[in-house]
Amino acid sequence: MKNILIVAAIALLTACTQTPDWDYDKSANFSNFKTFAWVENASLTKDTTNYQINGLMEKRVRTAVNKELSQTLGMSLVDAAQADVLVNYHASVDKELEVDTFNVGYGARWGYWGSGFQRDISAREYEVGTLVIDIIDRESNQLVWRGAKEGRLKKKQSPDQREASIKETVANILSNFPPHKQL
Repeated sequence: MKNILIVAAIALLTACTQTPDWDYDKSANFSNFKTFAWVENASLTKDTTNYQINGLMEKRVRTAVNKELSQTLGMSLVDAAQADVLVNYHASVDKELEVDTFNVGYGARWGYWGSGFQRDISAREYEVGTLVIDIIDRESNQLVWRGAKEGRLKKKQSPDQREASIKETVANILSNFPPHKQL
């Protein structure tokens, strides 16, 4: 069941309007990065020991990242031994609680008309998925860039909707790789 939730998390991140979060090594020379390769077992990291991505989602994430890095940024996918940078990703699902408090009712109270408000509290648990993409300088083996996006999960999507969602999420995350100069 947890695997299904993780798959849904990755596929559905674009359902929300959350903007991506980026961080990077200011000393890294990103103009030197022309080639990339995948970290072996890219979806398996220490942070996600009880998480396994299924083969369909693995393929969607890798395809979307490859396309963004190759077609949009002009980088070349090469063997890991020749790559300037290595790419890794991981995903997670967390539960969040949304609490709403509102006043309801107005009218007679103990035989009098007046301001008789009643407070109502509503709580809903929902799931938030996060997709993280890491870029590692192969030569130094140091993380030089990280992008992440989280969003409230939307369920029951078709395979085409999941693929489109992954493409959009990955493009959104990588929209600041290499980092834009800050004004």
